[in-house]
Amino acid sequence: MRRNGMCPFCYIKQFFTPSSPFIETYKLKRIDNGAQKAPIMGWSSWNTFRNNIDEKLIKDTAEAVKKTGLLEAGYRYINLDDNWHSSLRDENGKLQGDLTRFPRGIKPMIEDLNKDGFRVGLYSSNGTLTCEDLPASLHREKLDARTIAEWGVEYFKYDFCHHEYMSKYAPLVYGIEIAKPASSDATFYDCKKSRVFGTAKFMRDKKVPVGCHVSGLDKNGGYMEYDNIYMEEEGYYVLTVCIRKKGNKYAKVLAAHINEEDFYVYDIPCQNKPNFTGRFQQVVHLKKGQNTIRLFNPVARRSDSSFLQYYNMGKELAAAAKERQGEFRPIVYSICEWGFNKPYKWGSLAGNMWRTTPDIRPWFWWIKIIYEHTVKLYKYALPGAWNDPDMLEVGNGKLTENQNIAHFSLWCMLNAPLVLGNDIRKIPDSVLKIVTDKTMISINQDETYKPCKRIIKGSVDLLAKPLTNGRVAVCLFNKTKSKKSISASLEKIFDDNYINLKRKESYSVNEVWSGEKYDFTDKITVTVPAESVKVFILE
Repeated sequence: MRRNGMCPFCYIKQFFTPSSPFIETYKLKRIDNGAQKAPIMGWSSWNTFRNNIDEKLIKDTAEAVKKTGLLEAGYRYINLDDNWHSSLRDENGKLQGDLTRFPRGIKPMIEDLNKDGFRVGLYSSNGTLTCEDLPASLHREKLDARTIAEWGVEYFKYDFCHHEYMSKYAPLVYGIEIAKPASSDATFYDCKKSRVFGTAKFMRDKKVPVGCHVSGLDKNGGYMEYDNIYMEEEGYYVLTVCIRKKGNKYAKVLAAHINEEDFYVYDIPCQNKPNFTGRFQQVVHLKKGQNTIRLFNPVARRSDSSFLQYYNMGKELAAAAKERQGEFRPIVYSICEWGFNKPYKWGSLAGNMWRTTPDIRPWFWWIKIIYEHTVKLYKYALPGAWNDPDMLEVGNGKLTENQNIAHFSLWCMLNAPLVLGNDIRKIPDSVLKIVTDKTMISINQDETYKPCKRIIKGSVDLLAKPLTNGRVAVCLFNKTKSKKSISASLEKIFDDNYINLKRKESYSVNEVWSGEKYDFTDKITVTVPAESVKVFILE
């Protein structure tokens, strides 16, 4: 661990007073991007076609989605995953479609798909390159967000390949300057006009104009604060941070938290040192009257780094959609962070859906593992913000009919996005019947927008999902390779405040998949096929 210019006492002190995670200490506002409240339904190119996509395939697939009735059933999003774009950005640095596979460009294709009633999604990565080593959006968030918004994109998947974690070290700050954009009339505030907290400390320094700098701003352990910044009028200003170049062999990060609301990040690269000082700038919003500016490094944990980068893209997507000329089209933001840094704890602040695990495969044992992890995360979901156990593999690989039914039912109960991943041009009727089941889709799209909760865990799980008008969807999931009989008391459902099922003397219901009629009193007694489900709606 680098001392990074900290006083020796402060350096030792930090080992005994661990810094708090940024996510917990700074409550940033949830980004309201105007996206829909219910989980999206659609199709993605990745599971079947990987890196072999072109305009003809996309348009043929959309035609098949419409012809098979999937569009009418609610599958509106046509999402292009990795490899839609060229390895070359255009002359203005903008993303562009593969020059031979999408020769007309992306925007004309989107316009054609829109005319047929579809919404279109694209993909990038929160790294220097995508997973297929094509141009990605780290450090280009604003440009890329405005490019895809101008094209009319309405879904954006942001992957985690070639990711670069933000530095946990801060620069040594000797002052700040504030000026209006395009003005040379700047006001300088030296560091001695700030107050320091935590591990932050003033250090004598003959190499900078004011004779001192502030160190100890690392890892959310200390901060310096200017609480006397007075502005004659509200507006945008250039905030220049003046730093002492030291420890130049590694990158540094500084955050400016302004008036406990707006948040700006300075990425400071490894530096050459022909001079002892440097200047780094952001355009920030300041209010009329007194302003408070707090400077610190926000990265106490790796999860802080992931959150801040995904949050930044979320802000740019929301802003880009609002700035787009013509019809406002919200961009559903998919955080594909693979669950490494617990995105379910912060995903609803930044976007609309967050991957809970690494990529899905058409293997039932892996689907069960994804389910086991995701079912525990129900409390993190909100209207317009959903746990994402990844795309559907229904009809792919060697999944049996029972496994396909179970897979689709579980995703509906989990209130997960329903994004098909098969070749719709060749979809079997048996698979089509499963993914267009109106009752299961209504459970997924229900306007309570709540995922299921696992009430009983065992070889047969009992899941309950609140629905509108006091109804409750109940799913019995047999995880074993042989049929199982279960008799489960309804008391646990009656007593659960999250489920809130009204007590009745009896429930007469039809099982969703078989149509069998059941009468339940105080217990649910059923036999569930191997690796399959029974689903009921109690009301």
